[in-house]
Amino acid sequence: MAAHLSSGRVNLTALREAGRRELREFLDKCAGSKAIVWDEYLTGPFGLIAQYSLLKEHEVEKMFTLKPGRLPQADVKNIIFFVRPKLELMDIITDNVLREDRGRSPQRDFHILFVPRRSLLCEQWLKEQGVLGSFIHREQYSLDLIPFDGDLLSMESESAFKECYLESDQTSLYHAAKGLMTLQALYGTIPQIFGKGECARHVANMMIRMKREFPGSQNSIFPVFDTLLLLDRNVDLLTPLATQLTYEGLIDEIYGIQNTYVKLPPEKFAPKKQGEGGKDLPTEPKKLQLNSAEELYAEIRDKNFNAVGSVLSKKAKIISAAFEERHHAKTVGEIKQFVSQLPHMQAARSSLANHTSIAELIKDITTSEDFFDNLTVEQEFMSGIDTDKVNNYIEDCIAQKHPLIKILRLVCLQSVCNSGLKQKVLDHYKREILQTYGYEHILTLNNLEKAGLLKPQTSGRNNYPTIRKTLRLWMDDVNEQNPNDISYVYSGYAPLSVRLAQLLARPGWRSIEEVLKMLPGPHFEERQQLPTGLQKKRQHGENRVTLVFFLGGVTYAEIAALRFLSQMEDGGTEYIIATTKLINGTSWIKSLMEKLEPAPF
Repeated sequence: MAAHLSSGRVNLTALREAGRRELREFLDKCAGSKAIVWDEYLTGPFGLIAQYSLLKEHEVEKMFTLKPGRLPQADVKNIIFFVRPKLELMDIITDNVLREDRGRSPQRDFHILFVPRRSLLCEQWLKEQGVLGSFIHREQYSLDLIPFDGDLLSMESESAFKECYLESDQTSLYHAAKGLMTLQALYGTIPQIFGKGECARHVANMMIRMKREFPGSQNSIFPVFDTLLLLDRNVDLLTPLATQLTYEGLIDEIYGIQNTYVKLPPEKFAPKKQGEGGKDLPTEPKKLQLNSAEELYAEIRDKNFNAVGSVLSKKAKIISAAFEERHHAKTVGEIKQFVSQLPHMQAARSSLANHTSIAELIKDITTSEDFFDNLTVEQEFMSGIDTDKVNNYIEDCIAQKHPLIKILRLVCLQSVCNSGLKQKVLDHYKREILQTYGYEHILTLNNLEKAGLLKPQTSGRNNYPTIRKTLRLWMDDVNEQNPNDISYVYSGYAPLSVRLAQLLARPGWRSIEEVLKMLPGPHFEERQQLPTGLQKKRQHGENRVTLVFFLGGVTYAEIAALRFLSQMEDGGTEYIIATTKLINGTSWIKSLMEKLEPAPF
């Protein structure tokens, strides 16, 4: 069932197993029948670790969503709250517990499981409300890094970027360091650590301190990873703002992928029956899981969208030819062989039908004039054209009141590609945005400035052209069908973050010292001593394995670019990707938006 987690160089099933074991141990502590009350945000990430069948084996009979009021009726002995350590959730739990009918018999036992850490503040709050004593077990479940695919791990911490860069709260960095320690316990000490950015420095320091404080954590496992690269999101603020142009990237941009699932408009997926003329169209969104367990998806997910159509039509021909084979099956043996292949062929046919429908949905959007105009402006900014003056297209979009997030993405992109905007240009944009969309967005603009996304040009110098040329961030002759460079994921722009990873592997960062100094935060290198006998002797032709950890979020286009580097014939390095959160420009800007509530009087 989790075959896709063990298909890569690093078998991530071991990490999932460790998570399942810890969960089973906790459930077994609460003897008897159980009902779980879920903090809704956790259901998605937990689904990637354990299915309902595992919970059922451990006497979980009912599941409810955490909400105020009385808990639903359930004839169980234990009620377990699975929650993030947030005060507003403690208020709901308090309400649930206080409304519990103490007169009922038998009484139900309460337990609380904090994910990923117990919080003294939350426990103090429950104590003040007079309900802390009601909980028999108060424990934590360290869900730090969740395996999403054979080469992808995420903490799914939705506010990590905001906490680190706006609130100077390093909790998520501590969780990242803990997650990396867990990885090292399972896959061996990582000998080399490279990093760029303030947060990267903090995480590396915490890892080194944790190793010193727990000398027993020095394990005798042969190291699977050769290198860890820690990258701050604010070293490359540009990449998430641009529209991703890979198949998976566009699905995420348009529909949003949540914990490997996407919800799509149902009408494209209704089975077509003769003579019914679309009477009973489904109204529920079509929910599909997207990961490399599906053969076709694994093949097309990282391609530029313009290269997807030809693959789908090739696949359609192969599948219909395979089904035609049945007419040629004469002997019993041939018929038997055809029948044995049937389930696989039917799965391939339904997978092809789904992806053809998704591709049609995306094509409707990518061929629209609005998409084209937006993309043209983005590409002009990224290639350094007219970044220093007010852009007509952005002004028109504001005048026509296009979605605010679209405007903010473009204005921030222009600011980043110009190392900040001239004060006059910045003030003009701010005034236009506030007058059109409302003054309550002043806090959002302030947040974007704090995060370095929308700011005045302070030094009077624009460093972006130097960075762009030195790191070859803009490629004019990009080949979307058979790419030879990572810039295919944005049809011309090579993600700065991935270029840094590529140059680290070969020829090394010394070649780009000057540019590294222009990017925010320190760059550093640490070595972790390995016990004798565990030093790796690399076989001839064996690739190095590098774990790239994005602190503050990563996009699917960056993941596609790293996978492209892993598959290069002469690349010499395979990449595993970890992040605090899978993001796109929209979800990222949304996490920085504040809504000022109008005064009640």
